[in-house]
Amino acid sequence: YVLSSVWLHQFYYLFGFLLLVVLMLLMTCAEITIVLCYFQLCCEDHRWWWRAFLTSGACSGYLLAYSVYYAWTRLQVTRAVAAALYVGYMLIICGGLLLVTGAAGFLACLVFVRAIYAAVKID
Repeated sequence: YVLSSVWLHQFYYLFGFLLLVVLMLLMTCAEITIVLCYFQLCCEDHRWWWRAFLTSGACSGYLLAYSVYYAWTRLQVTRAVAAALYVGYMLIICGGLLLVTGAAGFLACLVFVRAIYAAVKID
């Protein structure tokens, strides 16, 4: 629905609902990243930084795959320039989503790791 409102020049009026969905996405990415980071730390693998970033940023790969599917099934692009613009803009949007969700997951994981290691008492 959002892709059709952007690419087919239809208006999208539900910005409050979209904000709620983005907040839920960020919370879900943060929670999944914390759980997977906990499993990684239980296996005594302390290199969690990039894995935390890429775990929550993986939803941008889903958006990229869906945008290719959307272009293949819904859009009727006849010119190569229009297809190149679509692919370019979707790559920029997916890169931005990767940065936003990856940063949210990494920061949530950083807070989690600092909290659990602050509770450890060394005697």
